[in-house]
Amino acid sequence: MLKALRRGLLVLLASVPMVALAAPSAHQVIQQTTDELLADLKKNKERYRSEPGAFYDALNTILGPVVDAEGISRSIMTVRYSRQASPEQMKRFEENFKRSLMQFYGNALLEYNNQQIRVLPASGKQDPERTSVGMEVVDRQGTVYPVQYTMVNLGGEWRVRNVIINGINVGKLFRDQFADTMQRNGGDLDKTIDGWAQVVARARETEAGQQATGDD
Repeated sequence: MLKALRRGLLVLLASVPMVALAAPSAHQVIQQTTDELLADLKKNKERYRSEPGAFYDALNTILGPVVDAEGISRSIMTVRYSRQASPEQMKRFEENFKRSLMQFYGNALLEYNNQQIRVLPASGKQDPERTSVGMEVVDRQGTVYPVQYTMVNLGGEWRVRNVIINGINVGKLFRDQFADTMQRNGGDLDKTIDGWAQVVARARETEAGQQATGDD
């Protein structure tokens, strides 16, 4: 009896590290990343206001590992343009995309003022390869803004592939902007890649203008 109990305890102890090292679920990835991001923002917000570059670097450190930048970049280009791109062009666009994305959301986050953010629990059976994680942002007036993350499982780790914010599909928005910019640039892929930051900046200005109009 004691021998069997001892063997059982050994099996239990041996399994603990495996449990501790188990990859987090898609919901855990979003929750942990959100907690880390808000904690960092709370600690360094005043510094980030005067040093936005430092904030973008921090965002890249926190968000970079959980964003499928390569997958999103190819999705934005679509097959039509990505199959024309060289590996160097794809890598350059991926880097430009990541930088512009951090700036796009970094400016919005600097306006964060202790709104309530909650990650919604998973509902139903989850697909092991692709799933969605819901979030709600509640402003100081009590208005709820839904956020939905599309998550993909890459090598056993969950990564963000797309975001829908208050009904706005960010992936589709960027795809449309890329196609429109390619058309205006006469199909010049290098020009479109190198000017992507300006494209995102214009989108940010448009968004800011729409928010200002909505606040009036």
